[in-house]
Amino acid sequence: MKHRSVNESHVLRGRVDNMPNAKNSSKLQQRKVDAYVPTLLQGMLNDKCIVPFRRGQTIFSQGDNADAIFFIKTGQVKLTVISAKTGQKAVLALLGPRDLLGEGCLVGQSRRANTATSLKPSILFRVEKAPMRRALRKQPELSEKFMVSLLRRNIALQQGICDQLFNHSEKRLARVLLKLARLSTHTRVTDTKVEVPSHKTLAKMVGTTSVQIAYLMRKFRKLGLIDYNGGLTIKTGLLTNLVLD
Repeated sequence: MKHRSVNESHVLRGRVDNMPNAKNSSKLQQRKVDAYVPTLLQGMLNDKCIVPFRRGQTIFSQGDNADAIFFIKTGQVKLTVISAKTGQKAVLALLGPRDLLGEGCLVGQSRRANTATSLKPSILFRVEKAPMRRALRKQPELSEKFMVSLLRRNIALQQGICDQLFNHSEKRLARVLLKLARLSTHTRVTDTKVEVPSHKTLAKMVGTTSVQIAYLMRKFRKLGLIDYNGGLTIKTGLLTNLVLD
């Protein structure tokens, strides 16, 4: 029998423990979801499984066995990494529907290089690496869309590095908020409402302190770049002008 890590066993148990019951299934069906990911994986009927996660639940941890890839159907996932020397934690990315994670297993990564945590109730597709490799070889359309997703992730990481090297914290925070807005919708809209992220999370993504984030968020609100009304409303057009200025 194949050995599984403690965290992997937890994930598999979550597939049973967190599966919606009859009472809640209709609510899940009524929830508006993006059909892109299920369409992307439609040729893998027997090789994928649906795994629901609670808010704050760990999907995989840094150092776990890397034996599967995940595609986000609904929800939001945070990727973090911890320095082995200092214990300092950094937020690598916030991911939403259409995004993938754990792709390092496809190129020989035996252990997870980061930790993935569900920021809200999320539904993910889990595909083990062997079936995923076969599907990429046999399905040109899947392979093409997969490469596009990886290229977009690479570009986003490069932009994040440039932000840290060359831009001040105000512009870095503006970019992070724009990323949050894009996670909530795939259409171009002027205002986007998202759940209010903690200042601690924003500070780790921006590379500054929670005190500085609180100051900048108050400044952005006074400037009309954001608003609080049953959530965080991001004025994407105005923030984009700030980033491009």
